[in-house]
Amino acid sequence: MIVGVPRETKEGEYRVGLTPDGVRALRAAGHEVLVQSGAGARVGFADAAYGEAGAAIVDDADMVWRRAGLVVKVKELQPQEYRLVRAGQILFCYQHLAPDPELLQAMLDGGPSCIAYETVADAQGQLPLLAPMSRIAGRLAPQMGALALHTTNGGAGVLLAMPGLPPARVVVAGAGASGSEAARAAAALGAEVTVFARSTARLGRLAQACGGRVRTLVYEPTVFEEAVREADLVIGAVLVAGRLSPKLISRELLRAMRPGSALVEIGIDQGGISETARPTSHAQPFYVAEGIVHYCVPNMPSAVARTATLALTRATLPYVLALADKGLIQTLRDDPGLAAGLQVHAGRITHAGLAQDTGRACFPLPG
Repeated sequence: MIVGVPRETKEGEYRVGLTPDGVRALRAAGHEVLVQSGAGARVGFADAAYGEAGAAIVDDADMVWRRAGLVVKVKELQPQEYRLVRAGQILFCYQHLAPDPELLQAMLDGGPSCIAYETVADAQGQLPLLAPMSRIAGRLAPQMGALALHTTNGGAGVLLAMPGLPPARVVVAGAGASGSEAARAAAALGAEVTVFARSTARLGRLAQACGGRVRTLVYEPTVFEEAVREADLVIGAVLVAGRLSPKLISRELLRAMRPGSALVEIGIDQGGISETARPTSHAQPFYVAEGIVHYCVPNMPSAVARTATLALTRATLPYVLALADKGLIQTLRDDPGLAAGLQVHAGRITHAGLAQDTGRACFPLPG
């Protein structure tokens, strides 16, 4: 199979879908690899390194998309890329189709098979291609929240911790991979951290791992809302795989917070947990709504793009090899967890959660 790696076009996205080592593994398995010139430049992988690994370096994205049967990238397609997809092509990347009707329609019209990193599961029901980026985003979230609290960014001028003074109050919604990392990172910075989640098992594991430095509470709306009103920083880290995020924070609740407090939406790709959430960028990460400084960058891990690329491609490469070796249908039959990642195929929605969120019919592939 011909595997294509285009350069990312999303603003502020510096990650790349394959490393030179990944190219080498595909070439050893007998596959051809096309890499767009400059695809890995921002994370330290020059065209020469891809060439030495056996890839053909091409100047323009059109050739990558035109020839590749399997396109491996990081972020969802941008409007300028919609025309490039074709029927029968496999697109393997983060998809985030539910919040973007135009993107979803473009994929339905174009006819590719869209496998979403964010809904691929393993044998334990975990999300192995989302987890490494979630952990990185979680570690970054308190740092970005601390920046949002700077007076120069519209914040109240609060430092997360200072000897002799009360620590900042941080509320984390969600105790999955990103929420747990955010809680640990905020606690390590000296903040007073409270985590809300529905899963007592996850809360128990987090409490044990943090040795009592983090307060854990089962989510109850009234208790959560009281904590949000008193918080200096709220971190949204709620994930329902393949679905839009639940709206836990209303405009009214934001108005009740102290002006200049901050909200970091890790899950903005799926809509975020607040009514005021809208995507921002690394170039312009902050905005103020209802007196609260929002940080809603969809591709947070790109801030540490080399680390993120290495972590992501380590997780995705076995699936890339399987798809290239066996093709789409046989690979999905052999791996039900990968099949859970298929969102669109041949002009139809195949993922139940995506269909429910968008009000469309679902046509699952037969087993």
